[in-house]
Amino acid sequence: MTVHTVDAYPVAIGKNPERSREHNRRVVLDIVRRHGSLGRAQIAKITHLTPQAVANIVDELVGEELLKELGRRRTGRGQPPIQFAVNPDGGATIGVEIAADHMVTVGLDLAGVLHTHRVTPLKDTTPEAIFKTFAAEHAAVAKNVGCRLLGTGVVMPGPFEIDGMTSVGPTTLSGWVGIDARQMLSEACGQPVVVENDATAAAVGERLFGAGLAIPNFCMIYFGVGIGLGIIQDGSPYRGAFGNAGEIGHVTVSPKGRPCPSCGQMGCLEAYASVYVLKEKLVCAGVADTELDDLEALFKASNPVVMEWIDEAAVHLAPMVAMLENILDPQTVILGGALPEIIISEIIARMGHLPTSVASRRQRELPRVIHGKSGQLTAALGAAALPLFDIVTPKLETSLGAAAQVPG
Repeated sequence: MTVHTVDAYPVAIGKNPERSREHNRRVVLDIVRRHGSLGRAQIAKITHLTPQAVANIVDELVGEELLKELGRRRTGRGQPPIQFAVNPDGGATIGVEIAADHMVTVGLDLAGVLHTHRVTPLKDTTPEAIFKTFAAEHAAVAKNVGCRLLGTGVVMPGPFEIDGMTSVGPTTLSGWVGIDARQMLSEACGQPVVVENDATAAAVGERLFGAGLAIPNFCMIYFGVGIGLGIIQDGSPYRGAFGNAGEIGHVTVSPKGRPCPSCGQMGCLEAYASVYVLKEKLVCAGVADTELDDLEALFKASNPVVMEWIDEAAVHLAPMVAMLENILDPQTVILGGALPEIIISEIIARMGHLPTSVASRRQRELPRVIHGKSGQLTAALGAAALPLFDIVTPKLETSLGAAAQVPG
């Protein structure tokens, strides 16, 4: 498979052999989803599939209610082409973020439109309590989406299965060592569940619905309770051999520095740039039980604790950005997650002049660091996107072909 660019972003093109039919279905769904609506001839030109292959796939997807016919669009002389779009009523996915202090549950339709969301504080994060809350929240959202359920994704803070780091400290979930989360969550809701690292899922959410829609190679620094990294490489999430790629929270940024609240090592990034550390500093200053809206209000009031934390986070994140650029060579680095947008923007602004890296090019299409667009529901949206990603997204390869423009 090769990749072509359409409207400034790469897209996968199809393979005509019948053995590649599942890939071709994903290519067609992805192209139509990105453009809103297309005719068969347009799809064939963009994907490099034969008109007959496109006709067969489109008819099949319409029959399965994954695509819907919109009617004819007038383009000049001759018979106007019939347009097709992703059918939002063709199915829905549920995404659940299980964090150290809250659970977010969302329902997305097939077009990626958010239908409903629920946020539930968590006082007890033991497996037994989580499974009970998860089952209730999942059932409530499933009832509200109003169409067939195509899958459920769940995201949890990593790392997974690492001695001395998994289920250790306030930014993780206690008591989960040795628990088969996927199996137990599947049993709790009565259907298969996909489990993913929260930062990776957040990057998938940005890829499908946010700032990464037109960016096939990016890193996403994700502010959960702790801090993590999601990596999108050639349009797909990079997970590593054991699903723990991007565990930047435990990279040493200050040798002999502060003890990390999770792993106990000295000078981890999480000890300086995590939301947990910010809230701990506020507690020490007499400001307790801060939610996202409270943080925004404190920032607007120029609270000295918040301002000091932003400065410190920016100081330690700037060299981390340069390191990621040198190792992974992304098109950009996205910042997003469980912080008010105004605070994330301020962190980016205070990074100032970033250290020199392979990204220090005069000719750049994107800034080195940008703000995420999928908001504070990023991880939950990413969780819902996980089963959707497998349905509508082809796997991209690294080679880029000539530009292909959408025909009028």
